[in-house]
Amino acid sequence: MLKKLFCVLVLAILAIPAWSQNTEKLKSSTLGFIQTLEGNQRDSVFIAFADSSRTQWTNLPLGLAPRVGLRYGDLSEQSKIAFHKVLSTVFSSQGYLKTFAIMQVDDILHELFEIQFQQGKVNERSMEFIRKLNWDYGNYYVAIAGNPESDDTWGVKFEGHHISINLTVAGNEFTMTPLFFGSDPAVVEATQYAGLRPLSKEEDYGFWLINALDENQKAKATLSEKVPGDIITSPDRPQWLEEFQGIKGSDLNEGQQKILHYLIEEYIGNLDHEKAEEYLAKLHARGMGEVYFAWIGSYEPMKPHYYVVHSPDFLIEYDNVGFLDNANHIHSIWREKGNNFGEDVLKKHRMNHKH
Repeated sequence: MLKKLFCVLVLAILAIPAWSQNTEKLKSSTLGFIQTLEGNQRDSVFIAFADSSRTQWTNLPLGLAPRVGLRYGDLSEQSKIAFHKVLSTVFSSQGYLKTFAIMQVDDILHELFEIQFQQGKVNERSMEFIRKLNWDYGNYYVAIAGNPESDDTWGVKFEGHHISINLTVAGNEFTMTPLFFGSDPAVVEATQYAGLRPLSKEEDYGFWLINALDENQKAKATLSEKVPGDIITSPDRPQWLEEFQGIKGSDLNEGQQKILHYLIEEYIGNLDHEKAEEYLAKLHARGMGEVYFAWIGSYEPMKPHYYVVHSPDFLIEYDNVGFLDNANHIHSIWREKGNNFGEDVLKKHRMNHKH
């Protein structure tokens, strides 16, 4: 009876057409940000919704990949405060704080290399190249696609080194995929910020799960491949994995499924609670038994390792590699199938609203 009641509840949640209150909050906070901008900044922040740059993404630093839009470091304090409100509307406190911790790590990374240069561990030629990468807390760009004041389809893009946030709004629905978070270093080992780990649970829960498996399960979950140098769905490759690999959730016991759920929640939980609950409802309706978990590489931290969590509805990739044998550089991504840059919600919106 309780199981039947739960299924009815999940279906009822999924039947809700949209989180309209949330899209109104997104619109209000975005318009509030726009109103703080000066004339020339307003010209810079807007791109056409059909602009190809809206559906392109990269995690490379600014020195290797220039961005469209308005540089975060050039915003006034009033505009920064308003933009923080935009991101705190999109994200839970967890996702919001991760975003700015990753930006802070960009400054720390620059400082770490300057220290190594002074110590003679990095030569002048390498240091010249590193400085041109333009690692900096301010070197992230915000672009608004379309106009939230007049358009029913619009979006916000915030991107720079190790961050790609892609919000797409279509009427009363919105998506946040792809959502890329990275961190270099994954754990800061020097300066006053020693110990800082912006993506700590993404790493810890992965190790917790793989090491909770028995030897037969671990053999099934572990792929006999070299650890990828980056996530497999990186910008220049196909943006979805068609093949399910690793161990299926139905082959895990209840305790192991719970750890897998914790891992998935860590990614979904970056989003504002209403959106996170929507994704969790889809997960529960499908069932944990349909989720696959695959691992490549070391079962110990600070050595190269990779994992993927894959269901028919979503994809999570995590990769931690580094120089030599010291893995301290995380890339991670959350994807909703068929909804990269709002593909599904835009298609649904156009079918329901003939233009």
